[in-house]
Amino acid sequence: MNWGMIGAGVVMGIAALGSAIGIGIAGQGAIGAWKRCYLNNKPAPFLLVVFAGAPLTQTIYGFLLMNTMLGVAPNASPAAQSFLLGMGFACGLAMCLSAVAQGKAGAAGSDALGETGKGFTNYIMVVGLCETIALFAMVFGMVASGSL
Repeated sequence: MNWGMIGAGVVMGIAALGSAIGIGIAGQGAIGAWKRCYLNNKPAPFLLVVFAGAPLTQTIYGFLLMNTMLGVAPNASPAAQSFLLGMGFACGLAMCLSAVAQGKAGAAGSDALGETGKGFTNYIMVVGLCETIALFAMVFGMVASGSL
């Protein structure tokens, strides 16, 4: 059994789980903001879709890291396989929690933008800060995989 291959699957699965949770959270915020706009006869900003969809990128990062790990795992030593398994859990969890935080920030951004119609740039910057954690996890994981 190649534990490195399992680690590659784990990083993808956990990152995708976080994306699903984050999209659910951000989507609830967007739908609630749209509802309030409709109730108040205000235009409902389509831009809220950006907040709702932002956590999807963590799945892409998990996929990219998985592919890097799959390139290394088949010929990895038993110690390197264990490392890849652990890294798959650690990086996947970092991406997962980044997506959840991004979903919460996106929900708050949707609420604020739906209410005021202002501040999109400020709100998307906070959403982007949450994204940075997933990017770091992906890049550091790719660099670590490449060194095996």
